[in-house]
Order: sequence, then structure tokens, then C-alpha cells
Amino acid sequence: MKVLVAGATGAVGRRLVPQLVERGHDVVGTTTSPAKFGLLHALGADAVQLNALVAVEVQDVVASTQPDAIVHQATALAGNTDLKHFDRTFAPTNRLRTEGTRNLLAAATASGVERFVAQSYIGWNAGGATEDAPLTGDPPASQRQTLAAIEELESQVRDRGAALRYGSLYGPGASEELVELIHKRAIPVIGDGAGVWSWLHVDDAASAAVAALECGARGVFNVVDDDPAPAADWLPALAAAVGAKQPRHIPVWLARRVAGDAVTRMMTDGHGVSNRKAKRELGWEPRWSSWRDGFAHGLTDAEAVAA
Repeated sequence: MKVLVAGATGAVGRRLVPQLVERGHDVVGTTTSPAKFGLLHALGADAVQLNALVAVEVQDVVASTQPDAIVHQATALAGNTDLKHFDRTFAPTNRLRTEGTRNLLAAATASGVERFVAQSYIGWNAGGATEDAPLTGDPPASQRQTLAAIEELESQVRDRGAALRYGSLYGPGASEELVELIHKRAIPVIGDGAGVWSWLHVDDAASAAVAALECGARGVFNVVDDDPAPAADWLPALAAAVGAKQPRHIPVWLARRVAGDAVTRMMTDGHGVSNRKAKRELGWEPRWSSWRDGFAHGLTDAEAVAA
């Protein structure tokens, strides 16, 4: 197929393009900056400049490239993530999840594109183990806009294509900021560290998008590894994997004051999710079935190749 990848130079996009090319697809990658055209060409894709928030621009690009399928991986995360002010940090990405998705779907309809895959998220907000459960019943005030944006994306996509609820991403291009904070001992175990996280390597995020695209999937899918784990387990393991000192421990009351309600809940009251539907309906299996191996061997390209 000819595949238009929106956000092709992002953490997932740059892992996705080579996988699509390897499987024989003709890829057109979008980026907001012509300076990144060289990267896309090196990955094996044609390149086009696109701001997904400009509807007429999206219509023109889709009409001129005439893809058979669109994969929406566009985000606006550029490091220095301030999770205490969660919605403010994610506001640009939330617009891409709402307005950008709307623009891409409208252009797909106008050009007769029938296959559509979009990036959603489940890493910190699971209200239950399966896709039938709500994302979360009562989000912290600082996360409500972000949760609403994810819900709107899924509402738009679920009957038109596949919305992939990625777990917390790690690997090349996705976890450098996290590792830096670990080295600074800036991420503590809060309280008993009982909040459960579902992790996902960026290569497995990309392979799930390929699987959803090729089978023409529709609906919402949890795309995570096989090993949800509490912060009290994964945080010390990550510190050990990157040669950092073990994380500090702080009480819940202090975490709320310093880091805010959202981070405190993520680290003390999160819930993992099941990937059974994605495995069953997409025919997908994560290469990194556990973050335990992924943290030890898959954080960088050199480690992943060696493994």
C-alpha cells in the first residue's frame, strides 16, 4: 500500500517508517519542518511538509499523495515534560489528537482513503484492564483536558479505523528524558509505589501500527507489553539498568505538594491493562514482552541491535 504517516519523525514515526518500507509499502512521511526531510529520505520515505492543524493543508497533501492508508502518529512533545501542570504540557498534543485527527479523517473521506490508524494512549490512565472499561473514572483536575482529548480521538476513529492505546513508551527517541531524570534521582518512589504501569517499546508500538494497518482493523486496542508492574518494581529496575543510584522514597503528602495530584496518582494508584485483544485481532506480539528485558537491552539502538 501507499501509506501516509503523519508525524513520521516522532518517536514512534521514525521506528514505523522503516518497518513499513521493509514490508514493501510505499511511504510518504510528514513533518512540520523541511529540515527533517533528509531524515525521512534516509528512513526510506518520501517527505512532505504538513501542519495537521491546518485543514486545507491536510486536504491538499492527502489529495496530492493519494495514499491507500493514513497512520496518525503526530504529537508535539519536545522534552522538559512538566507533569505537575499536565494539561498545559500536553495542550499542543491534545490539539493534534482532536483537531488533527478530525482534519486527517475528513481528508481521508474526501480522497476515498479507507484505512486509518491513530495513536491513542493508556499508559497512566487505565480505568480497567480491557478496552471496554473507561479510560479512568475520576481523573485529577490537571489531566481532565488531556483525557477528554484522548476520548475524543477514540470516538472519532473507532468506527473508521484503529485507535491504538499505547502504554508508557520507552526505547530510542522515547525515554532519554526519563533516563536523565533517573540519573538525577528526580523520580522517587511515592508512598508504597503501588501504581501499576503498562510499558511498551517504541519498536513494538510501530509493529502494532503495521499490524493494524495491514489487517484493516477497526476499534480500540490496548497495545502494551505482557508485564504490567508497580512503580516500586520498575523504577528501581530502570535505575539499575542505566547505572544510576536507586530512587529516593517520599511520602504521598509531600509528593502531592511537590509533584501534584496527577503524578502522585500515577505512582500510587495506576492500573495495568491487558493486550489480549490486540494479540487476538491484530495478530500482533511484542518483541519486548517485558520491560524487564527492554530496560536492560532495548533503551538504545546499540543495545537493541546487540540483543
